[in-house]
Amino acid sequence: MSETIVELKGANIYQGSSLILQDVNININKGEFVYLVGKTGTGKSSLLKTLYGDIYLKEGTGQVAGFDLRQMDWKKVPYLRRTLGVVFQDFQLLTDRNVNDNLKFVLKATGWKDVKLMDEKISDVLDKVGLKSKGFKMPFEMSGGEQQRVDIARALLNSPKLILADEPTGNLDPETSDEIMQLLFQISRDYGATIIMATHDYMVIRKFPARMMRTEKGKVVDNATISMQ
Repeated sequence: MSETIVELKGANIYQGSSLILQDVNININKGEFVYLVGKTGTGKSSLLKTLYGDIYLKEGTGQVAGFDLRQMDWKKVPYLRRTLGVVFQDFQLLTDRNVNDNLKFVLKATGWKDVKLMDEKISDVLDKVGLKSKGFKMPFEMSGGEQQRVDIARALLNSPKLILADEPTGNLDPETSDEIMQLLFQISRDYGATIIMATHDYMVIRKFPARMMRTEKGKVVDNATISMQ
């Protein structure tokens, strides 16, 4: 039987006191790749923030990677986030330290202590994203595609069950976008990681089809289709 990684039932998602998404019902299994699409302001970010504990779920039920979202509080959020990887559009790398030190910073922040194990893990994730020899480089010495690969390597550090990718190809040219998409699909396939990717880029979806959810009019529509204008 498939392992459920994300499940929301009858979930109402609020931003402050404003109801953003109503009666959300979704079920996503281990190893699935799911696109999250929708116009700006329709609730994509609010949904992602709920999944990684930035917005608490007040109504309905929800679980992510075995964590009950209704029981979330500031003490439990770090444990939830250790089972997740998050990939950002703007990389969010620390500009004053090289790639290895960027990754080491995250490991230390999530409780790793053994230097040898940290070095092994960093070497492993950089190898996975094709940057094995680039650990000494500073972010500004790297192309946008390489920085995005570092971002993905960072998301893999704690062997996540779920990766949330927020517009990961948003700042990249088409060729580099294709490389990043191939990498994400490969990670999903090889490591059984579930990936939810928010995107506006329908060219990417065309080239790399997968299950799609759309936010519109306060709802989440599952198995949505896109009209190709």
